[in-house]
Amino acid sequence: MIGYVLIYLFGVFISAVSQVLLKKEAIKPHESIIKEYLNPRVIVAYILFFFASLLPIIAFRVLPLSFGPVLEATSYIYVMVFGAVIFHEKITAKKVLAIALIIGGIVLYSVGVSLG
Repeated sequence: MIGYVLIYLFGVFISAVSQVLLKKEAIKPHESIIKEYLNPRVIVAYILFFFASLLPIIAFRVLPLSFGPVLEATSYIYVMVFGAVIFHEKITAKKVLAIALIIGGIVLYSVGVSLG
């Protein structure tokens, strides 16, 4: 079962990477609307989104559907880290608290599932 959790988490990670690619491309000026949407970074991002959408389908063959929202919440962690590292966004105390609550919720859910 842990393998399927990792498959799902990898899909969430790939989705976050593709969002970063799209944001990086969105903040750049483009010569035309065609070049804005038909360039390598955007095309790779949408290909990654496609594969990211397949991974949960594979994972849900074994995982209960109730795992989905819990595992999907890890995307907030990726977004905060990517924002700080790639876009030089500040990590505030509120963000750290929010991430800690998310991680705490994931841990509590995991403990509850393993005990139940």
